[in-house]
Amino acid sequence: MSVDTTYPHIDKPSGEPARLKRVPRVRVAQIVMDYLAHGWSPDEMCRQHPNLTKAEAHATMAYYFDHQRELDVEIEAEVRNAEASLKESSDSPLRLRLRAKGPL
Repeated sequence: MSVDTTYPHIDKPSGEPARLKRVPRVRVAQIVMDYLAHGWSPDEMCRQHPNLTKAEAHATMAYYFDHQRELDVEIEAEVRNAEASLKESSDSPLRLRLRAKGPL
């Protein structure tokens, strides 16, 4: 028997990342990264991000544990993208000029 689980604080449009309903620019993966990187509990996430409600933090973690593979793939892609951007920007013309002048 299949049980349909709902997450009242999470919106997951088809083909798009899961997001907070109240603050759609915040993806579930962004909040989960705090858990993965720092080991933060939902309460600590709320202390670090005062605009995040306890219900949203707990719903986010429940969603993560129910959709872990999907979110891990999203997070891995974001990390690869950030690493590629950092590598590309490391020798930007601005960075080279600043390095030549001494600040970097």
